[in-house]
Amino acid sequence: MTKNIIRIKRALISVFDKTNIVEFASQLQSLGIEIISTGGTSKLLLENKVPVVNIEDITEFPEILGGRVKTLHPNIYGGILSRLNNDEDSKALQNHNITEIDLVVVNLYPFQKTIESNNSIEEIVENIDIGGPSMIRASAKNYERVTIVTNSEKYSKIISQIQKQGGLDLEERMKLAAEAFALTSSYDNIISNWFSSRVKDTNLNNLKSKNSSEKLLRYGENPHQSASLKITGENGFGSIEQLQGKELSYNNINDIDAAMQLINDFFQDRPTFAIIKHANPCGVAQKDTILDAYLSALSCDPTSAFGGILISNSTIDEETATEITKIFSEVVIAPDFTEKSIEIFNKKKNLRIIKYNNISDNDLDTKLIKSVYGGYLIQDRDTHIIEKEQLKIVTNSQPTESELNDLIFAFKIVKHVKSNAIVYVKNMQTIGIGAGQTSRVDSSKIAIQKFYENIPDNKFRDGCVIASDAFFPFSDGLDAAIEFGVKSVIQPGGSIRDEEVIETANKAKISMVFTGIRHFKH
Repeated sequence: MTKNIIRIKRALISVFDKTNIVEFASQLQSLGIEIISTGGTSKLLLENKVPVVNIEDITEFPEILGGRVKTLHPNIYGGILSRLNNDEDSKALQNHNITEIDLVVVNLYPFQKTIESNNSIEEIVENIDIGGPSMIRASAKNYERVTIVTNSEKYSKIISQIQKQGGLDLEERMKLAAEAFALTSSYDNIISNWFSSRVKDTNLNNLKSKNSSEKLLRYGENPHQSASLKITGENGFGSIEQLQGKELSYNNINDIDAAMQLINDFFQDRPTFAIIKHANPCGVAQKDTILDAYLSALSCDPTSAFGGILISNSTIDEETATEITKIFSEVVIAPDFTEKSIEIFNKKKNLRIIKYNNISDNDLDTKLIKSVYGGYLIQDRDTHIIEKEQLKIVTNSQPTESELNDLIFAFKIVKHVKSNAIVYVKNMQTIGIGAGQTSRVDSSKIAIQKFYENIPDNKFRDGCVIASDAFFPFSDGLDAAIEFGVKSVIQPGGSIRDEEVIETANKAKISMVFTGIRHFKH
């Protein structure tokens, strides 16, 4: 079966971000590909001894209006848009002495960075790219023949494909076209949002709110994966405000989502702080002040907290900000920040500071959608929060009021830990978390290991509670917890060996409650 590979003989390169462009162009040239280039790109390539044809030699027309018009010419767009195996197009090119362009490499003026840098209106407007998006759209439209590259991360892969087979196959060209249209869509949306923010046209704002937007990300979970963020409404990611820091990455966004879902279960409670790493909580605490909540959450696993996502359900104050900046974090999220805290965070220019509006279950999409081979899995979002009245005490011993509070707190948290999940809690703070193990016993042992590594002098060990996201299939699941010093257990129940597990708890004279609700998370 043919792959419809189009041999690349001629490339047009016009980039603002010149990362790796000299090496890329040099490799193209060494493969016998003619390079057309514009302005600053052409100058850079020539300075590095990469032969190029200046675009003026193709258009036979100079750049005008300070560079505003340079690529907008039939000799360029005819070479890009001519269709594959179309006799009329081929005849038109021949009549007008136009040569086809097979590869277009373009990236855009940094409009987002321009507006973030508090430039003048004139400077901002001047950074609205015209020629770039036009070339990108033309190339992507003609993906059947033209390869469009908008991301420097793709350069090495493009070279590899050309070396192996002379060009890219149809599927790869279509993928690059999809990425290109996502880029221009995101770019236009940023520009539209900026203009909308400067006018008071309610009809325009209503139109804006009805439309989803898509932001192209630098890359996906790994550098070789392309990615974008699609905003579907005004809640959640549609309502957050980034106050400072680097652009959010795919992994940042994934962790922020996990953080917001967790804090959503506590957003009306006392000050609560959570630290997230790889979408798993590695420390959560609820205290009388947000400073105490942060320090208590951090104490659970300070090693894992390094490079984590920090989220609070309360305003971040100066004292808390000071403590936060003592370790490296990727993102800090809160409903608000005091002026003093922002001044402190400003000293960490790369630290991303995110402000969110109070969230509730109403702000969350009701469905979770996951792609699988050949289809999608769709399920209701797990928004269930257990209440004391729903607990069923199944042992001879009964939990104290303090233990009940810890049990509820622990079960709220274990819901957000990857299965198999075990959470140890004492005094409304996690003291050990075991996540993502294929054995529930192993998760319990890991949580205990974390405790011994991080909690000094066995503080909080006696009288702690344990939460499990699913039932204990065997009584040995409790053995490590009982040996550790657990006084109460919360779990869904429902195992055919529930009686055996209950008997183990009774022999140890600890209490156990069933919730009837399982919280698997994968």
